[in-house]
Amino acid sequence: MSRRPPIDPRELRDPRATRSRDGRDGRSAPRGGRAARQVDHLDRDVRDGRARHTGPAARGSRGRTGAGAATRRATDLRDAHDLQGRRPRATTAGAVDPAARPVRTASGARSARVVESRAGRSAPLRRRPDVARVGAATRSARATGTDRQPLQKRPVRVPRAPRHLFRAGQGRRRLVAVLVVTAVLFTVILARVVMLQTTDAGQLREAGREQRTSERVLRANRGVIFDRNGDELALSIPSTTVIANPKLVTDPEGTVRTLAGALGLSVDKQDDLLEAFTAKERSFVYVARQVTDDQAAAVDLLQLHGVDTIAEDRRTMPAGSVGQSVIGRTNIDGEGIAGIEMQYDLVLTGNDGVVLREHDRDGRSLPGSETTRVAPVPGQDIVLTLDRSVQYTVEQEMVQQVTNIGAKGGTAIVMDSRTGEIYAMVGVVRGDDGVVRVTSGNIAAVEAAEPGSVVKAITVAAALNEGTVTPVQTFEVPWRKKYSDDYLSDAEQHPTYVWPVTDIIANSSNVGTIEVMLTMGETMRDRKERLGAYLRAFGLGERTALDFPGESRGLGVDWTKWEGTEQYTVAYGQGLASTSIQLVSAINVIANGGVYVAPKLVGATIDAEGVITPTPDSGTHRVVRPEVAQQVNLMMRRVVCDGTATRAQVEGFTVAGKTGTGLKVLDNGMYEDENGEGRKYYSSFAGFFPAEDPRVTVLISIDEPPGGQGIHYGGTAAAPVFAEIAPAIVNELNLTPGDEPGGCPATS
Repeated sequence: MSRRPPIDPRELRDPRATRSRDGRDGRSAPRGGRAARQVDHLDRDVRDGRARHTGPAARGSRGRTGAGAATRRATDLRDAHDLQGRRPRATTAGAVDPAARPVRTASGARSARVVESRAGRSAPLRRRPDVARVGAATRSARATGTDRQPLQKRPVRVPRAPRHLFRAGQGRRRLVAVLVVTAVLFTVILARVVMLQTTDAGQLREAGREQRTSERVLRANRGVIFDRNGDELALSIPSTTVIANPKLVTDPEGTVRTLAGALGLSVDKQDDLLEAFTAKERSFVYVARQVTDDQAAAVDLLQLHGVDTIAEDRRTMPAGSVGQSVIGRTNIDGEGIAGIEMQYDLVLTGNDGVVLREHDRDGRSLPGSETTRVAPVPGQDIVLTLDRSVQYTVEQEMVQQVTNIGAKGGTAIVMDSRTGEIYAMVGVVRGDDGVVRVTSGNIAAVEAAEPGSVVKAITVAAALNEGTVTPVQTFEVPWRKKYSDDYLSDAEQHPTYVWPVTDIIANSSNVGTIEVMLTMGETMRDRKERLGAYLRAFGLGERTALDFPGESRGLGVDWTKWEGTEQYTVAYGQGLASTSIQLVSAINVIANGGVYVAPKLVGATIDAEGVITPTPDSGTHRVVRPEVAQQVNLMMRRVVCDGTATRAQVEGFTVAGKTGTGLKVLDNGMYEDENGEGRKYYSSFAGFFPAEDPRVTVLISIDEPPGGQGIHYGGTAAAPVFAEIAPAIVNELNLTPGDEPGGCPATS
């Protein structure tokens, strides 16, 4: 039901009076309206009552009845208007009656109900004065026959209508609002689209790619290590590795059990895989590295979800352990961890690539979906100065000699006397099982030991170069003599001899060498300082140009720290330590005419395009005069022909060399135990040939040959190995003895 609009009190006035008054105000009076029609209806009722009841009785009874009814209807209309205006009804006392409740009359307006009096009687509500006046005027008019007086205006407060943002008929505002909202929404959508196409594009593409694709590293081929003749010493060959994507594994426990049976996985490995497959935090794990071809084929046939095989290079040495001491080794990831593999790891290692492949939801690769995202760049190849044949021969002879005499191990180096290039560099040790094997560690460069009497050639060369002695100058040489606060002696007891310098070298006399050293200065300080300077010039006490990983600089070359008998023993190689590569380079000074040439292992590199880049020549510096080097050369020939190294003779070639028998320091810091026993030896032989025009310099060292049997000397433990490997060196390097026949004189 719709609510009727409030009645304006002005509509209750006489239309004519309203029109007259409105006309004076300059406004046109409203015509019609519900209130006006109701007033007209009242007038008609009054007139009809007068017309129907013209008699006195009628006027006295029915006329009053009709006039009273009309008056009551007018009163009801005003009460209804009061209720619309929210004005409370006044009681006879002028106060608001809280018990009065509005009721609907027959005419549709609201009126006040009868209020029960205190005595229980119902009494009609008092009419307002203006209503009484209307009733009186009506009765007066009826009595006099004049017209009814118009209703008087009562001030009424018109309620304020609620303010609405949109009202019926305000279409412009609605259109503007819709347009603004639409524009805002369109702007937001457009901004989001721009973000998706620009700033968020990469992230979204990456997320989509991860859902359907997976990446794996494409290992770059590690460079090949060649010998000087192009023979392969170390290279990488294809192998198969089993991998898994834990996020795609549907049955972790079942997959681990199946893989363990096919690959023979350890319990720890199974636990690690089960944890990774269950957590599903990573997208790549190794299951088994570098498996056999049969194992790889078995895994492929299983078709396990999330499990796959990839090609992976495995480092191998085609010639077995040949050159292992120099080459070193790599770990399972192809990273160098020893030897040349470690030293030149950055050169040998290329730049890995990336392979992108698509897979289904079960992790199986889609055929033909692999694409190379980043192409790998192979590492550079390295050409060593080693000769694989010479290296192999030296290794075999060293293993055999150490095994035969029961030594702990040994080293051997074969060097080009002119260029310093290394033809062979070997290290062998006896394992815990008693078997002698080639080591993967280059002990010839990283371990230092007493060189022994080999240093006597350096001491004599220094004195000759200083001009304090000559080859024929003689010295009285007892087998034992006191120096400082202790007695020093030769290796074997002998009568007191008067030997020239040549015989002192040939017979490897400790006492005689000390006497030669004492001629190098007026004071002991001068002698120590000069000898120390020559030792360093010969290359002792400093790392070589090889700069091999872990290479030792040696010990005991600092002359300022020589005290007591050590001031004298360094002249014949006791009290200092050198590596094998240092010692062979020092003896090579004599072979090379008095010029030190740095050792060299890497001859060239080959890049991915096949361009060969030779390495720089070895550095050199002069140590002694050429004539001094030649004098010492002749003395060293006597050592091989008549002295302590007769077992180093090579048929058809003249050999010059020097033996040495050093002592190893025991755990107590001494050479002997408390009983004067327990000595450990380090025996060596250093020589070169052909002595007339040296081409090859060789050092053989035997670690801890057994003592007490006469085989612990350099001439008995090391010199025989030199004689065994020399023919192979001659054949491989195409050496000739020269115009004159070589070897020792027949009378010697």
